Amino acid sequence: MSNIFNLFSNLTTVQKSLIVSILSIVLFIGSSTLSFSIFGRGKIGNLVVPGTMTIPGPAAVISEDPSEPKTESCPLNGQLHTKKAREVWEKRIPLAVMIENHTESRPQSGLSSADIIYEVVAEGGITRFMALFYCNLGDIQIGPVRSARTYFLDWLSEYGALYAHVGGANTPGPANALGQIIKYGIKDLNQFSIGFPTFWRDYQRLGRPVATEHTMYSTTQKLWDIGTKRGFAAVDEKDGKWGTGFVSWIFKDPAANLASVTGSASGGAKVNVEFWSGYSSYSVTWDFDPATNLYKRSNGGEPHLDLNNKQQLTAKNIVVQFERESNANDGYENNAHLLYGTTGQGRALIFQDGKVISGKWSKASRTARTKYTDDKGSEIKFNKGLIWIETVPEGAKVSYS
Repeated sequence: MSNIFNLFSNLTTVQKSLIVSILSIVLFIGSSTLSFSIFGRGKIGNLVVPGTMTIPGPAAVISEDPSEPKTESCPLNGQLHTKKAREVWEKRIPLAVMIENHTESRPQSGLSSADIIYEVVAEGGITRFMALFYCNLGDIQIGPVRSARTYFLDWLSEYGALYAHVGGANTPGPANALGQIIKYGIKDLNQFSIGFPTFWRDYQRLGRPVATEHTMYSTTQKLWDIGTKRGFAAVDEKDGKWGTGFVSWIFKDPAANLASVTGSASGGAKVNVEFWSGYSSYSVTWDFDPATNLYKRSNGGEPHLDLNNKQQLTAKNIVVQFERESNANDGYENNAHLLYGTTGQGRALIFQDGKVISGKWSKASRTARTKYTDDKGSEIKFNKGLIWIETVPEGAKVSYS
């Protein structure tokens, strides 16, 4: 060893630098190879390198017994499930996951299995989802997971849910989502503090190379497991059992005899939502199917699919709520961080059973439950099933027929 040290000491500065550079390259290649073998697939520049191990996916599929009666109402969306499912969900708390909607991220995984989905522009006209999971019995693969935004925290706070995301806006000011997560005491599952194997990247998720920001994945069970390890259990010493203070919306059975519905006097069988004018790739169309009493979703003019099952996304209820949109003016590049007036009240359109109900939304505070009422002040009764909430800027173009 001393001979090697003496030999190195006698080299010129140029020779020493050359040797250090060569060793650095060797170490980099070695560590990269190890990472590829662990994480399944890696990427250097445009080169995708297959690994030697499979990417971690969901646990064995668990489903509800079709012969068991569905008598238990999910507190989030009223969907009926079996007693076995209820026994499972009562041992956990709701899980909220940030899922991106960049055109390069479609189709995403897991949206069709959520109980409630919130959608709003994250920045630059590109929408983003916060999907809430609670009552589905299976382990759902979810992705691509993206970063936190401040207004999602206001809706999240209604549920006391776990919050899974990859970093977030952190510029000092009103849009500082990462700072607010700490301030509000959010049950945080930031990927930056968790990593593999709860989170992993799949560069070939679409059968072709995709950019790194469109590759982060996890599963519902992995996230619930890490949440439990962090002390975010169904029963909390401070707050008690989850759901004790939770206010469910009112639910009803879907309307019957819809086979001939193609619209109504007030419309509602076809809904077009334009978040930002001129951003057609993020415009949404919902087409009502009377045979199933479901709204089928298209995004950017194409049927929007779930990569997990290759089926078109659907919802029983569509809520379009109009809120004041503004820039955060926090010094972030291109003033891209946005704010929405999530508290107070505003106009809302609720679509169900192929018809539209004109009404309003109201939310007294960050932690208060949002309420939806019709023009007469009566609380909306949602159809039992997935509820999709679209938040658009005041004045946004929303049409229906």
